[in-house]
Amino acid sequence: MSIEMILVVLALVGMVIALALDKMRPGMILFSVAVFFLCARIISPKELLEGFSNKGVMTVALLFLISEGVRNSNALSELIRRLLPEKETTVFRAQARMLPVISFISAFLNNTPVVVIFAPIIKRWAEAVKLPAKKFLIPLSYVTILGGMCTLIGTSTNLVVHGMIINSGHEGLTMFELSKIGVPIAIIGLIYIFVFSSKLLPNDKPAAKEDDPINKLNIVEVILGPRFPGINRTLSKFDFSRHYGAEVRQIKRSGEVINTDIDKIRLREGDTLVLVADDTFVPTWGESSVFILVANGHEPALHIGKKKKYFTIVLLIMMIVGATLGELPITKKMFPNIELDMFFFVAVTTVIMAWFKLFNARKYTKYISWDILVTIACAFAISKGMVNSGVADFIAGKMILLSQHYGPLVLLAALFLITNIFTELITNNAAAALAFPLALSISDQLGVSAMPFFVIICVAASASFTTPIGYQTNLIVQGIGDYKFTDFLKIGLPLNIITFIISMILVPLIWPF
Repeated sequence: MSIEMILVVLALVGMVIALALDKMRPGMILFSVAVFFLCARIISPKELLEGFSNKGVMTVALLFLISEGVRNSNALSELIRRLLPEKETTVFRAQARMLPVISFISAFLNNTPVVVIFAPIIKRWAEAVKLPAKKFLIPLSYVTILGGMCTLIGTSTNLVVHGMIINSGHEGLTMFELSKIGVPIAIIGLIYIFVFSSKLLPNDKPAAKEDDPINKLNIVEVILGPRFPGINRTLSKFDFSRHYGAEVRQIKRSGEVINTDIDKIRLREGDTLVLVADDTFVPTWGESSVFILVANGHEPALHIGKKKKYFTIVLLIMMIVGATLGELPITKKMFPNIELDMFFFVAVTTVIMAWFKLFNARKYTKYISWDILVTIACAFAISKGMVNSGVADFIAGKMILLSQHYGPLVLLAALFLITNIFTELITNNAAAALAFPLALSISDQLGVSAMPFFVIICVAASASFTTPIGYQTNLIVQGIGDYKFTDFLKIGLPLNIITFIISMILVPLIWPF
């Protein structure tokens, strides 16, 4: 191995460790690696910046704004309330009524706002009808992931891989290309959740006693979001009361409630804080990216403008239909000078939403998860560094040598497992960045089509069911539902295995080598 290859391998190992230990936000960790590659002359300044100008990255950014417009219209809030049974029901019947619809919605909207909107409503509903909320919240996260696998815009990872495919000189993914594998996985995944989730997931813990002092106070529960400035700091070092005018009484983490010595606990993204706050806290911070509001003591009143709601829905439909039709050969012939792709229609939809005040255009920057964008942009640079240094070719060559008697199917399976393990330990976009150059090199060295390997990365990077840290929606419902790590393992590991088996059967059939 050359010095460059050794440096790249060491940097990647350090990156994985830092991500797994949550030393910094993922975006800064990947940016640090990219800058290291720049200093070592493994990549050029142009290659470092290419990701930031990539069309896929910009599409992800604009989809955050579209999701905010949908959320602000209250269309999703009203929908979930219509789906929730008002009368006495069973866990199975309630899941069968709401989960398929949520999965469909998540195929076209960012998964995170869908979970942020639905999870608190479902929790309050479950408590009202005396059903265990824990039977619904992990399934909620999982069905949004399953739905996200089905379309190009269902998850940012699909757009990342799409951008890398185009940058490598191959033809990118169409709007519904991934539906060929995503829909079968989603259907079987839903059936699995219906049958087994009630058995594998725990019941809610008994509610606190009436004479518990904390129940006599005005309680607000929030989950710490990615922009909370006190991440990885203790309450003794971060003056929460001065910043937010509220007092922290409890910290809920991984199914445990921390009441003592909370000043010494390092705060993490996804922690649930039980606060004592006045009436100004919810209006000020309830809609911010600092906190995700779980409960404020009462069911919020809905003021839904029908025109606003229906206009938002029409815009979404036009965006999806437009992007789909824009990919057709006849459309490309009719409009040869305009690239009517997903980015075009997402950009147009965002501008219309802004001018019609479907989201606050003066504060549009707060709706965008900049860490995710930086992570994605730097993923392109890291992937390029693996190619330039020869690490991708070296690892791919070793994998081919070890499996030379078994053919490309074994390598496809190995790539799935590598990507899936990484996505459970770090982030899905970082996992895709590490896996993509391997896929490209394997297909080149074998002389086979690269498409099955590209598709398998999309599926494996999204299939984060086994741990709460691999996917942001898992982290959110962990806080809201007070789940333990083992709760995700029990129900999520079989779902990972199911996804793997279906992928190994269908991907080579749909996209031959």
